[in-house]
Amino acid sequence: MKNRLVLIALLILLPALPQAQTLTAYHNTVPGGYNFWVSTPADYDSLKADKPIILFLHGASLCGNNLERVRRYGPLHALAMGKQIDAVIIAPQNPSGAWKPERINRVVDWVYSHYSGDTNRFYVIGMSLGGYGTIDYSAAYSHRIAAAMALCGGGNPKNFCDLNEIPLWILHGTADHVVGIEQSQKVVNSMARCGDTTRLRFTKLTGVSHSGLARAFYLPETYDWLFQHRLDTPDRPVSHEYDITVDLLHKAYRNIDRKSNKLEVVNSAAKQGKESQNNDSTTVSTTNSTGNAAMTDGDGEAKYYTIREGDTLSAIARKHHTTVRALCRLNGIKESTLLRIGRRLRVR
Repeated sequence: MKNRLVLIALLILLPALPQAQTLTAYHNTVPGGYNFWVSTPADYDSLKADKPIILFLHGASLCGNNLERVRRYGPLHALAMGKQIDAVIIAPQNPSGAWKPERINRVVDWVYSHYSGDTNRFYVIGMSLGGYGTIDYSAAYSHRIAAAMALCGGGNPKNFCDLNEIPLWILHGTADHVVGIEQSQKVVNSMARCGDTTRLRFTKLTGVSHSGLARAFYLPETYDWLFQHRLDTPDRPVSHEYDITVDLLHKAYRNIDRKSNKLEVVNSAAKQGKESQNNDSTTVSTTNSTGNAAMTDGDGEAKYYTIREGDTLSAIARKHHTTVRALCRLNGIKESTLLRIGRRLRVR
């Protein structure tokens, strides 16, 4: 009896183990939709509709038929790096071409019917091609969106005037040579021709390149701004409480606790690097491998280098404009690791 009491006391004193964030892949699940990920926070309760919902639309470089690509940057990659985002996140993959609002909406409807979440706090954020998708989807379904953020994109909606109904923040770098800032300006001008644009924010970031805006996904200000808005708020005013500046973007990768988050991935096909042919999933439980995750900027692809005779980590780092520390982090090695000729190192 005494031993049992001691055991109970020890269990009470032990700190609770952190729960895992869950990331689930869905293949061929929504007819006429897209394949997609759904992420739920550690304290998600399927019986409570208390979590905000974020829809993330990726850029052109992540298009294809391998859902793992969608984790290369954006909110899902931020989660893997240890960023805490207290929301249900929907991240579809566009196989090619422009995002189709009606296909996106079928995925959103499916998630609404299979997950719990606060539908008064439904947000859309996208970059590059996903910025276009954000504008087009938000215009088509403005009645269901609490707020939207479009990064370095543009837009071709059927009706620009509906965009004036939602709090919308458009951000674009002045040094963007992939999608020129004039594309965002065209959206702003078209909205202005409709009349009242008091719910619009348009931020021009001096000297920021196309890929540089991907850093916004790692900023707390991005999500704090979104969460300021609710669909059921009278008059739905846009928040000016938070700002995203060039300086904040430069510091975006700092202060992320890369050991704080656990990620449970539900998708055996994703682990194997191939797409599933049915809707069945196998649970793969893993602590997030943040030590090897790539901090890629925006639509940039992963880049590798084949080690040659005489190479050193410092020489490779200089050649690829990075650091030895970053190379070690990307490849899971130490500075003292022997470099084997012919081995491929990830350099970005």
